[in-house]
Amino acid sequence: MVQPMWDKGDELEKSEVKRFPSFIPVRVSPKVLITNQESSKELETSPNNEYSVEKENIKKVSSFCWSLTNFMEDGSKVLHAPPKDFVCPITTHIFHDPVTLETGQTYERKAIQEWIDRGNSTCPITRQDLHTTHLPRTNYVLKRLIASWQEQSSPAAVSPKSVITTDGTMITELRVAITELCTSEILREAEAGVLRIEGLWKEAKREVEIVRSMLSKPPVINGFVEILLTSLDTQVLRAAVVLLTELGSRDQGVVQALTRVDSDVERIVQLFKNGLVEAVVLLHLLEPSGLSLVEMDLVVYLLGLLASREDGGGVPETAALLLLSRIVRSYADENVVEIVRSIVSSRAIERIMIGLGGEEVEERVAAVSILLRCILEDGKCRNIIVEKVEIAPLLEVFLVVSDGERFEIVHFLSELVKLNRRSLNDKMLHVIKDEGTFSTMHTLVLYLQNASVDEAPIVAGLLLQLDLLDEPRKMSIYREEAMDTLISCLRNSESPIAQICAAETLLSLQGSFSYSGKSLSRALLLKRAGFDRTYKSFMRKDQRRHNISAPQPQHNMEDEGEWEKKVAFVVVSHEFGLVFEALAEGVKSSFKELQSVCFMIAAWLVYMLSILPDTGIRGAARVCLLHHFISIFKSDNNTEERALSMLGLNTFIRDPEGLQDLAGHMKDILKGLRELKKSSAMAFEMLKVFSKEHENSADLWNHKELSQQDCSINGEVLTLACFKGKIFSGHSDGTIKVWIGGEEEQLHLIQQVQEHTKAVTSLAVLHSSDKVYSGSLDRTVRVWTVTEEGIYCEQVEEMKDQINNLVVANSIACYIPQGGGGIKVHSWNGASKLVNQHKYAKCLALVQGRLYCGCQDNSIQEIDLVTGTVGNIQTGSKKLLVKSNPIHALQVHEGLLYAGGPSFDGANVKIWSTSNYGLIGSLQSTLDVRTLAVSSELVYLGCKSGSIEVWCKNKHTRVETLHTSSTAKILCIAFDANQDILLVGTSDGTIQTWGLN
Repeated sequence: MVQPMWDKGDELEKSEVKRFPSFIPVRVSPKVLITNQESSKELETSPNNEYSVEKENIKKVSSFCWSLTNFMEDGSKVLHAPPKDFVCPITTHIFHDPVTLETGQTYERKAIQEWIDRGNSTCPITRQDLHTTHLPRTNYVLKRLIASWQEQSSPAAVSPKSVITTDGTMITELRVAITELCTSEILREAEAGVLRIEGLWKEAKREVEIVRSMLSKPPVINGFVEILLTSLDTQVLRAAVVLLTELGSRDQGVVQALTRVDSDVERIVQLFKNGLVEAVVLLHLLEPSGLSLVEMDLVVYLLGLLASREDGGGVPETAALLLLSRIVRSYADENVVEIVRSIVSSRAIERIMIGLGGEEVEERVAAVSILLRCILEDGKCRNIIVEKVEIAPLLEVFLVVSDGERFEIVHFLSELVKLNRRSLNDKMLHVIKDEGTFSTMHTLVLYLQNASVDEAPIVAGLLLQLDLLDEPRKMSIYREEAMDTLISCLRNSESPIAQICAAETLLSLQGSFSYSGKSLSRALLLKRAGFDRTYKSFMRKDQRRHNISAPQPQHNMEDEGEWEKKVAFVVVSHEFGLVFEALAEGVKSSFKELQSVCFMIAAWLVYMLSILPDTGIRGAARVCLLHHFISIFKSDNNTEERALSMLGLNTFIRDPEGLQDLAGHMKDILKGLRELKKSSAMAFEMLKVFSKEHENSADLWNHKELSQQDCSINGEVLTLACFKGKIFSGHSDGTIKVWIGGEEEQLHLIQQVQEHTKAVTSLAVLHSSDKVYSGSLDRTVRVWTVTEEGIYCEQVEEMKDQINNLVVANSIACYIPQGGGGIKVHSWNGASKLVNQHKYAKCLALVQGRLYCGCQDNSIQEIDLVTGTVGNIQTGSKKLLVKSNPIHALQVHEGLLYAGGPSFDGANVKIWSTSNYGLIGSLQSTLDVRTLAVSSELVYLGCKSGSIEVWCKNKHTRVETLHTSSTAKILCIAFDANQDILLVGTSDGTIQTWGLN
């Protein structure tokens, strides 16, 4: 007995299959056509034109039915030339997919569709206008008659008398069932014929080939297809699908017959969507393209079938897996994302994993293909796969699959060892190495020797990791082969793909990955350079990108450190640092991506040289890479790139030769280290190495006077500001001057305006609107637009009070009114209010909607401008007889509030936390501070005596004292954008510039 290709499973109820639309044609037999011919005369006289269209069709087809009936009675007759009604008038070939238009003419579907697509809207023969250009369904009656004629007219047709000696009863019953299927005009009889054929197929033993031969004839196949189109009986539909599948698996001609007509395939797809799971096997036999499967909206149904079977299912599930693999393989990267997301979000991924251990090689390879794409598109799913993956079945088929399929397996395995814990990666590597019938490493090295140049780096990377599981030996053929391949591919300028792949593989050997499998190499290197925020930011972004809500496990730094040392030692020791020569070539490549990855590898390996025992390789690395590190550190505006360069330079300064090579670039390096010192402890340590002295060394913090500008004709210099490469100064006679830096670091005046009638007391910059605001004792605030040539006033705001200490935000301006208590808050729409009216304010600072006020009584308040609440940071003095110690200067920098004034409680500058009002520290100066400025490294105090004290911001220690050329008061201090130039305004009208040397 011939068994079907699958177990039947649960029977479907008829309600599970959607009813077909009413336009599905009823079955028609030749006898009906003959009867219709006799009645056609009555139709001719009918006034209704719809009968006239059918009349000619019936006449043509029924005439052939008479000859076909006569032929069926006398099998000795042979037809040679096809009847003209079987030939398309356009193509002049026998119909494959005939369609009959409303005009009564029949054409080949593709031919008439092309006719219509060219803009024609008439029948090619009758020239009658077509009411619709939508083609009707296939004319299956004519198609079946053509198939019967072709079968009988074929020279290979078998005479009934030549049928072999076999079970005549069964063959006879089969002929009767076939006749019912192909000729009966009653649907129930045709359905009964299908069920009878199914039973006879199951009972066939020696006669299976004869039965197959009889059932594979075109008329029978068309009969099965017509049943699929017309029947509503689930049992009959399942039987027809099963029979077509069995026949298609044995006879390619059956598959070709089914794929010749698009509507046949569409009907099979619809049956599958309606719940007939056996139809998916038949669909797999038809080998539709991945694109057509997506266009037929099959992905959801395939995933539903895979996810619904807890036990892994049978042949239908396997067919669904193979179809899904065809979809994933055929789509480009940008189009497969949504499909992969659907796979990952459904429970189907576990069923796909079962396919890794399937009985058929094709099933295992298909599962690998799908899971690999899932990992590449959604890295976090690798953690689910690793828990249940079976490696041995993949290793068993490695030698029998194609080269492309081998690479998919290797790529899949290499992705499984990108987990976020080193112990898990080592465990998976041991599984890959130890399982399987053959030696995995020997198999990989043989494959590596014949792999394509674009695939070789991934194979070499996996082989190298397997070799490093144990302590590195002095000699290993696997390690040497892998390293030779990686370096060769990295230097292969004729294949950029191979270069990028080799570089990324080398970087991944570092061994640290996020939960989603992204390399943490760059983030960890920046963390080692002191940029811990970058590392934390990367981890948060990775969690958000991949929707990871659970906290990621902490990295075992000891395990990771041991692996990193082991792999770095092997890489740098190969051919005495040959990898550095390859990296030096890579960082000079014209491909930006290759440049970037090679630079990260170089920074990592050179950093590791500072940890590994020095075997002389450090010198080779310095010769190859020092110049590039210096170039990046000096010229790159990207802080992270400079930090990575600093890692390399930090290794080289440990040797006298390295310091000697850096001597010619010392000025630029020191400048860059000062800029990085605010966020990097490594930069500070390197500064100490370069200075060879303590942090407070005057050599380390050395300022040089650059220029002086005498503006005494305009009175005192009351305020300074820097914006867009320009310097603005406000003077007591109402003048505003615009300066730019020139040659030899001198200031050059480019504009002078005097639109204020009294002293300009404040200049404020609003970066969000690119505007400069000036406040004056003439009771106006002017808004200036900055251009290349200078500034021009675009708005004047009239105030009721004289303006002091102006600070601005997007919608408001705050200032201290002359001689009165409180602070005025002015909205740009004209409204104003007085806040903190019980205090006599001396200075202001505005940050993110919070106004900080330093007062005459040494108190400091924080005012929330949104809610109006006031918080006391420092209470000040309440005794009337105590000498006044006003707060003259305030500045907020990196969450800290710096407040300066006369010496009080042994300190004239106190530092407070803006978050909890806690006192952080103080600067123990005894001078009367009138203004201050805070840079990333230093605090500058402008004093009444005319000197400027420079303090280390982090250590709160005095570094240097700058003396102006006169004893005038220091009224204002500012920096340029790079904080390289210090600007000082004095009461005698002088503007001085100082540079950090």
